[in-house]
Amino acid sequence: MALGVRLLLLLALWTLAVPARSLREAGDGGWRRPGPGAPAAVAEEERCTVERRADLSYAEFVQRYAFSRPVILQGLTDNSRFRDLCSRQRLLALFGDSVVRLSTANTYSYQKVDLPFQEYVEQMLHPQDPFSMGNDTLYFFGDNNFTEWASLFQHYSPPPFSLLGTIPAYSFGIAGAGSGVPFHWHGPGFSEVIYGRKRWFLYPPAKTPEFHPNKTTLAWLRDTYPALALSARPLECTIHAGEVLYFPDRWWHATLNLDTSVFISTFLS
Repeated sequence: MALGVRLLLLLALWTLAVPARSLREAGDGGWRRPGPGAPAAVAEEERCTVERRADLSYAEFVQRYAFSRPVILQGLTDNSRFRDLCSRQRLLALFGDSVVRLSTANTYSYQKVDLPFQEYVEQMLHPQDPFSMGNDTLYFFGDNNFTEWASLFQHYSPPPFSLLGTIPAYSFGIAGAGSGVPFHWHGPGFSEVIYGRKRWFLYPPAKTPEFHPNKTTLAWLRDTYPALALSARPLECTIHAGEVLYFPDRWWHATLNLDTSVFISTFLS
């Protein structure tokens, strides 16, 4: 039998031997769960208005983007090992009993709730109710126990760009489809999607967006966004797995997870 045919037969036999769940884990980490309760599809934007760069040098980053506008970075780091560790199965095995702190998905995130990570994943990680208020929606992002999660974070490679006088700090999160955080601002940083897709809306510091701090981004997209004049619309783009968005200091931004998403931010504070 010809070598090429034998290799094809071996590949076919291997594919049949791999459980369907394992194949799904390889693509979406097992985070896209089948069953009822899926939200109405939220589409990506018609046109991304944030530049994507795959060949950006540090000098050009500082000159063109660091203090003036967002940019999407591609191919600067290889986080395949970190991505493997962030599958649903592996995170539950490693951190299922760990207590995580949830915040409300509104502008000020003033309510905090502690519960086991496994309980959050299995009982609360569901699609966003489009009629729920942000201050009634709990979201895992930002309040990480760095000592307890250090074994995971040590495998993450942040973007190789820094700003003079800043110290990087990680913030890890997992959230359901349709969830997100409404408009807010803080210091500069990077945000990478590990699994899923995250749609971003950004305004420069001098242009305060029209929004209600206790309404979800999903509600804002439904109720406010369609009525905005083209000149009043934000910069926007959907970040895919492996891409990194940089946002400058004090830029207003809101996020919307189009799928159940795993993501990590590097804040430069």
